[in-house]
Amino acid sequence: MKSAEIRQAFLSYFEERGHTVVPSSSLVPGNDPTLLFTNAGMVPFKDVFLGRDPRPYVRAVSSQRCVRAGGKHNDLDNVGYTARHHTFFEMLGNFSFGDYFKRDAIRFAWEFLTETLGLPKEKLWVTVHVSDDEAEAIWKNEIGVDPARFSKLDEDNFWQMGDTGPCGPSSEIFFDHGPEVWGGPPGSPEEDGDRYIEIWNLVFMQFDRDAEGTMHPLPKPSIDTGMGLERIAAVMQGVHSNYEIDLFQNLLESAARHTGHADTGSPSLRVIADHIRSCAFLIADGVLPSNEGRGYVLRRIIRRAIRHGHKLGAKGSFFHRLVGALDVEMGDAFPELREARHQIERVLLKEEEQFARTLEHGMGLLEEALAGLDGEVLPGETVFKLYDTYGFPFDLTADVCRERGVTLDAAGFERELEAQRERARAASQFGADYGATLELEGETDFTGYERLTDRATVTALLDGAGNELATLGAERKGVAVLDRTPFYAESGGQVGDTGYLHLEGGGRFLVEDTQKQGGHHLHRGVLLEGELAVGDEVRPEVDASLRAATVRNHSATHLMHKALRLVLGDHVQQKGSLVTPERLRFDFSHFEAMTPEQLAEVERLVNEQVLANAPTRIEQMTLDEAKAKGAAALFEAKYADSVRVLTIGADDFSIELCGGTHVARSGDIGCFHIVSETGIAAGVRRIEAITGDGALAYFREQEARLMRIGERLKAKPEQVEERVESLVERNRSLEKELERLKAKLASAAGSDMLAEAREVNGVKVLATRLEGVSGKELRGVLDQLKNKLGSGIVVLGVGDESAGKVSLIAGVTGDLTDKVKAGELVNHVAAQVGGKGGGRPDMAQAGGSDVAALPAALASVSAWVESRLS
Repeated sequence: MKSAEIRQAFLSYFEERGHTVVPSSSLVPGNDPTLLFTNAGMVPFKDVFLGRDPRPYVRAVSSQRCVRAGGKHNDLDNVGYTARHHTFFEMLGNFSFGDYFKRDAIRFAWEFLTETLGLPKEKLWVTVHVSDDEAEAIWKNEIGVDPARFSKLDEDNFWQMGDTGPCGPSSEIFFDHGPEVWGGPPGSPEEDGDRYIEIWNLVFMQFDRDAEGTMHPLPKPSIDTGMGLERIAAVMQGVHSNYEIDLFQNLLESAARHTGHADTGSPSLRVIADHIRSCAFLIADGVLPSNEGRGYVLRRIIRRAIRHGHKLGAKGSFFHRLVGALDVEMGDAFPELREARHQIERVLLKEEEQFARTLEHGMGLLEEALAGLDGEVLPGETVFKLYDTYGFPFDLTADVCRERGVTLDAAGFERELEAQRERARAASQFGADYGATLELEGETDFTGYERLTDRATVTALLDGAGNELATLGAERKGVAVLDRTPFYAESGGQVGDTGYLHLEGGGRFLVEDTQKQGGHHLHRGVLLEGELAVGDEVRPEVDASLRAATVRNHSATHLMHKALRLVLGDHVQQKGSLVTPERLRFDFSHFEAMTPEQLAEVERLVNEQVLANAPTRIEQMTLDEAKAKGAAALFEAKYADSVRVLTIGADDFSIELCGGTHVARSGDIGCFHIVSETGIAAGVRRIEAITGDGALAYFREQEARLMRIGERLKAKPEQVEERVESLVERNRSLEKELERLKAKLASAAGSDMLAEAREVNGVKVLATRLEGVSGKELRGVLDQLKNKLGSGIVVLGVGDESAGKVSLIAGVTGDLTDKVKAGELVNHVAAQVGGKGGGRPDMAQAGGSDVAALPAALASVSAWVESRLS
């Protein structure tokens, strides 16, 4: 039975039993900032289990793509060397949200395995938690599991979402590969063997654990299950390793072909085959290689795969060529992979090329470190710096050191690596308290699409710490919750509305920000006058001018997004946005800076739509209907089954899902202007732009600035460019003349300094301080002095007392470098002025901070040289 057939059989089995088939969510969790990646099938349903995300169904089934390669859940280092570890895998799961519980969950699992898949019952082993007598009775008395193939375990069979929140016992089903494979049943001393392999986990979400550790029964117990597709495919296809299943065969053959390595059982080929899956799907979900967060993990996976390819003998770029084979295997099940294929190939190729440069740069740094090595051990700190800062692989450093007869300080490297892990763990957000959320009855009815003022009742008041209040006094800060409000709460990049809540007795509550938690709008601010109490009637009024400015910027964001895709290509994806009354900020995926011509074209396209003054349409429809209409979903958003679709511009220029507030017609934007375009991360660009009154104010300021510049240059505005070009050319000419004169002075000074050279054991040594020479010019003076000496040693120093900076350079002629190394000499001097440096045996540079110590440091050169020559 092929993997695709197993996947479909699972989905169909549960669909026939009343489960809604839910497509796989993104690998970037849209509802959990504590996770780097979606690492389990239940992650997209966390808010459903917590009661924060009501769905129109109470049963669901999915085949969820997952990645475990960073953060707390990390299998990266085991991949390729074990039979079942992967960075990317598919989790088949069925879920009940307060509907059926243990009896049906157990029956469904057993029936699917033994009847649909036809697995022999005598090959299955079942476990439950030691406290779960109910599940034990169901398995033994109703399902008829042999007690001899049943275990009761403790920690291994209890699941929890976090330190607090939903938790409960679990039950696992194992497959027995037979006595010919070493290993014992779960709970035995030999359980780590490969004979008994877990294939299904059923979680009975039964309790709510509070901060004191007390577990309270949940009013609606739920079910969360998971079965790894790769594992069950290995069982069904009669193979012991996941890498032998059909999903991997084509990938392994493609990896072998592109690396020139024929042995498809090679661990390195397995690494490559696994990693192309995680890399491709992460890129398809909008993650790009970078030096932090998810992008850093992706970069590490890519480079690990590339390194294993080179280890097998691959020449040049090869990894991106495997995307086609992956498309053949998984493109039908995951159309988003097929749609993003060319983008994935482009990202991987660029990363391969960049890593090739990294390796070249790293080799230069390693050579420099080895040249200046004092002894025969390369310090662990140096190895770690090459690895962490420059991305130079540890094992490659070890190979080079082995060739040079140098020992590598592996223990020191591990200490540095562990210190970094501790820093990362300390900085992570894992362990969030899911119970520490606002719990209020009902929800706020948002009326701000239709009006900017309303009548409402205060349903709750909170202080800054989130404690509920009965009343709020004058000049006190707090949060007001209303039964209905026209105030838009911050969402989708659009900032929350500001304004006032007018009290019936004449008081006013200044709303400084509006946030949303659950179904409630939180009006944050300060009571300017009067007294506000729960149950009071108020008149909320949004600041109309700020809302209008925000609306113009938000609507322009949608037009610009579409224009960017038209100008740059369909690979453009929104990576973040911020919409305020003052301006809009838009982050998007693109690999290089936009040209002035591209920016001008985007601006032209948007303003063309503004001038068209087409009416804006906002429609409510199902998610499937929106997709059929061609609506684009924005940046990692999570949408309900009923969505709000915005169509803006002539001829349906932009169609996107959006819950924000917008202009009635595109002409209401007024005008649109791009202020800046910059890079903020690898493969991510940022545009800032303005509209309406903000754009007009900007144009007026630019015009006034141009007038002021013209006055300074004694030129009319239209003559400013020509006058500036003339000044730049004159300045360039003067700079060249200055450099020529400085070189002439330095040459003259160098000739005068030769008289200061001393002989040390027959070698000319010159160590002197220069005045009026910059650190950048030291190299030229050094070369002149070495040439004039013919044979000798030179050390030059420059001290800038105002800046507290010392610049040093040392040079040794080629005939003396076997006895005296410039790097060692310059470090001897630098150590005395509070600095350090390095370089080649014939030339090295250093810096320092103690200008007062420079004369004595230079005076010590002769004695140091003498000690090396004697």
